[in-house]
Amino acid sequence: MSLNFSSAAVLVAGDVMLDRYWFGDTTRISPEAPVPVVHVSKEHSTAGGAANVAVNIANLGATSSLISVIGTDVAGQDLLDVLQATRVRCEFLRDANFQTTVKLRVLARGQQVVRADFEQKPDHELLLPIVDLFAKQIDAHQAVVFSDYGKGGLSHLHGMMRIARERDKIVLIDPKGSDYSAYRGATLLTPNRDEFAQVAGAWFSEAEFERKALALCANLDLHALLVTRSEEGMSLFFDGRHVRINAQAREVYDVSGAGDTVIATLAVALANGCPLEDAAHLANRAAGVVVGKVGTAPITLEELVRA
Repeated sequence: MSLNFSSAAVLVAGDVMLDRYWFGDTTRISPEAPVPVVHVSKEHSTAGGAANVAVNIANLGATSSLISVIGTDVAGQDLLDVLQATRVRCEFLRDANFQTTVKLRVLARGQQVVRADFEQKPDHELLLPIVDLFAKQIDAHQAVVFSDYGKGGLSHLHGMMRIARERDKIVLIDPKGSDYSAYRGATLLTPNRDEFAQVAGAWFSEAEFERKALALCANLDLHALLVTRSEEGMSLFFDGRHVRINAQAREVYDVSGAGDTVIATLAVALANGCPLEDAAHLANRAAGVVVGKVGTAPITLEELVRA
């Protein structure tokens, strides 16, 4: 199979973070507290959040641009280095008073022992120039991804959504929270099962799930809704239809970052002119690859072709 996405260009905006991993071994319990002592022997850093979406897009051979805010700290520079190594075009606001979001995971013998998060919400006024950055960048891209991790990076989403709709761009959103009103008019939302339940409420049958999904599409004027359902695969809703996509049968090691890969693959495929249903099937294949990896690991074009 041949996949060529070199003509596709996707603009990503949202919450970026640095995922740090400390790997080691543990053979004893600390004398200070009933916790394992991990002797760290290896460190690894990857792009997380919206930055991981941008890396996935670049890895698939498309033009990938990223707009967000980072600090002037070491973590911010490390994130920039990771992104530049993967050919992501970065348009970052940098502020000395802002702390770059970091998720630090300590693993011993392949098992996560603890995760420590370092984060703060950016000031609303600090982010105001992002709207102008977005307006200047958008015309060179067919599709836009808003990656919402609830960290405050999309506090000016309304303004960016208005610009994207005015310029007739494909708009994909990875949503967060229980209020989706800010996402009104999007081309495609990609909540996971738990996120969808948070906004639509619980359901007790497939028919009730379908009613809730189609009602959400109508209420928010969405072109489509894709609910990722873990071992149950995916459900794509558009044009009043429910298309079920079975999960890929493979061992699951880690689901972190899978949602980023799904929306990145969808964005690249749609920007390249792929029909929605075909794009969803392709994204499902991509998800099946990345859940077989440990940690936040983006897909590569070669892996997607093999899948």
